[in-house]
Order: sequence, then structure tokens, then C-alpha cells
Amino acid sequence: MADQKETQAKSLTVGVPKETFPGENRVALTPAHVPLLAKGGMRVVIEAGAGEKAGFIDAAYSEKGAKILPSRAEVFSSSDLIAQVRTFGSNAEAGRADLEVIREGQFVVGTCEPLAEAGLAREFAASGASLFSMELMPRITRAQSMDILSSMATIAGYKAVLLAANTLPRMFPMMMTAAGTIAAARVFIVGAGVAGLQAIASSRKLGAIVEAYDVRPAVKEQVLSLGAKFVEMELDTGSAEDAGGYAKELGEEFYEKQREMMMRVVAGSDVVITTAAIPGKKSPVLVTTPMVEAMQPGTVIVDLAAERGGNCELTKAGEVVVHKGVTILGPLNIPSTIPYHASQMFGKNVTTFLLHLAKDGEINLDMEDEITAGTLVTHGGKVVHPRVLELMETKGAS
Repeated sequence: MADQKETQAKSLTVGVPKETFPGENRVALTPAHVPLLAKGGMRVVIEAGAGEKAGFIDAAYSEKGAKILPSRAEVFSSSDLIAQVRTFGSNAEAGRADLEVIREGQFVVGTCEPLAEAGLAREFAASGASLFSMELMPRITRAQSMDILSSMATIAGYKAVLLAANTLPRMFPMMMTAAGTIAAARVFIVGAGVAGLQAIASSRKLGAIVEAYDVRPAVKEQVLSLGAKFVEMELDTGSAEDAGGYAKELGEEFYEKQREMMMRVVAGSDVVITTAAIPGKKSPVLVTTPMVEAMQPGTVIVDLAAERGGNCELTKAGEVVVHKGVTILGPLNIPSTIPYHASQMFGKNVTTFLLHLAKDGEINLDMEDEITAGTLVTHGGKVVHPRVLELMETKGAS
């Protein structure tokens, strides 16, 4: 492990290259973040066109003080720190080219799926660069403004409702018309984390009758405050949350009992939105084939956990499945479909993290700091994060 405190040269240069993951429209920093970093002693260089897909043109960056560089290679060669939405770990195929231009002593900040792709962390470590994973941000009060998982989950929850409303062959709100009364749609949200709570709020704004369930009874008050009904299930949920505030895997016996109790609610819903994802784990199956078959033709399931296998047994990642009249959506990378605001939120999280990490243009690796130690994956040519190391050993990757 590194010394308790290490420093990097002053006047830190932060580089933002174009994203290379297929379909990724976000950018790691927006023009509004450039002057904030400048106040912290940092200068920003941007690869030409890096923000265009998100709606941010090069001129907007230049006006805020960023320097536009014509090539990716120049961004990497002239930067002390690279800010990306997707680093090598979350962009294994196209991102491999970055390993050829990342240099020893450089810093990289972004998403890297360290708990799902732990083996890739070792490959990255060989570059000698230090990698910070924004997904590993500890869920503590002072790190809330750096929490990209919550930021992106907010967008996913909102967009999930729009996808459902666009697919459902009926309207969400109750309406009194000359042609008669239109009954409100019934929406069931499974998981009341950030994505689930946003889905509840958005569904309610569209006029739906909303029910929600979560294994953590403590969220009941939040669900009720948004105007939804909290579905009570008599299950032992005492170990549903880990020390970091993330959902834990609870075992197949628990999920089997949960599925039995959910059958009635799912069968009576017009829309089911599932949000239960476990960091680094396969998503638990909460909606079984029999549950889907109990739903009425024309109803819709939006599975926000599709990328990790899905909460619905019939989900296919990135596809639309129709089973006995029920449409099951398995959308991937939802934040990228709203890249303007997703980039604003992601960039704010990154900017706040960089200002925490760098004081007056210097990177300070204070390993006694919970935020720094909790997000640092590789340093000095080695994987240094305890959870990632444990996963590598478990999977035989070490």
C-alpha cells in the first residue's frame, strides 16, 4: 500500500477524452465544471467533439477556459488525470486501446465496474496508473455530492416510467371525459432506492395509482411521502443492507418467499418496474414466469436490473420480449439516453470528487480518508482495493 500521503505535481491538468463505448453519449465534464476546477488550481483539456453527443460543443468549453485538443493521444499525453464516464473496466473492448496511452503515475477517474470485472483491474494496474472507481463511493453524508450511482439511478427511474407509459396501451391518469371515465393505471415499483423513489414520483405525476415494495422497511416513510402505498410482506429483512448502504444478496430461500407474496400485487398491476440490483452480483429474480403469465395482456414490465441478468425471469438485456401479451423491456445504459442532464450530474459528481482529491492543484492520496481509500482501485502497479482483491482471489484472478 502507498504511504499515508503522496503528492503529485502542481497545476494538475485534467483531460476529458471522447467516450468510446458503443452508444455512450455522456461526457465526463461539461463546460460549467471547467471554472469550478480552475478555482481549485486545475486546468482542463478536452478532446475535440467529446461533448457533442451530450449537447456541449467545443466552443462552450473554450469559453469557460478549457483547451480543445485535436486527438485522443494528445489528451492523454498532456494530462495528469483523465476523467471518463467509462474507463477500461466498464469498456473492456474499445477501452483496451487506452492501456497503450495511459502512463505510469497518471490518474484515471470514472466508472470501471470493479466488483463485476475485478480481473480487468489487474490489467489496468500493470499500466502503473492510479484508478479511482466512482461506483465505490462510500455512502456517507460528505460523499453524497460525489455519488454517481444515485445520480444515474435518478435518471433511470424517471426514464423507466416514460418507457412504460410509451409502451402501455392505456394512459396513466384517471380522466373524466364526455366519453366516460378512464381509470388510472396501476404501477408497482419493486425496490425503493433512488431509482425506485424517482419512478414512484414520476408515476404519481403522471396520475397513476402506485404501490411499492422494498426489503428495507425503513423506506416505508419515503414511499408514503411520495403518495404511494407501501406493500407490506412478512419477511425477515434485518440483513437487507450492507455497511455501505447498498442492498445485499439475501439468499434464494428469502427470494422464493418474497416471490410468493408478490404474485398478487404483480398480477393486479398494469406496469411493474423492477430496480433491485446488487453491486457486483447477478440481479435477483423477483418476477417469475408464472407472475408474468398472471398479468393481463397489454401490461408492461420495465426491468432496470437487465444489465446484471434482470429481476424478471424473462428479461433479455437490451431487448423487448413479449410473453403471452405482456411486454418486458430490458433497457441498458438508460442515463446515456438523456445525455445532457446525465452529463451535468455525472460531471458535478466528478468535479466535487476532484476538488476533494486535489488541493491547490495537487493530488493528495490521504489513505486515512474514507473517500480516497474507498475509491482507489489501483496504485503503484498493483490492485489495492480490499474488496476487489478479495473478488480476484475468489475468482482465481490473482
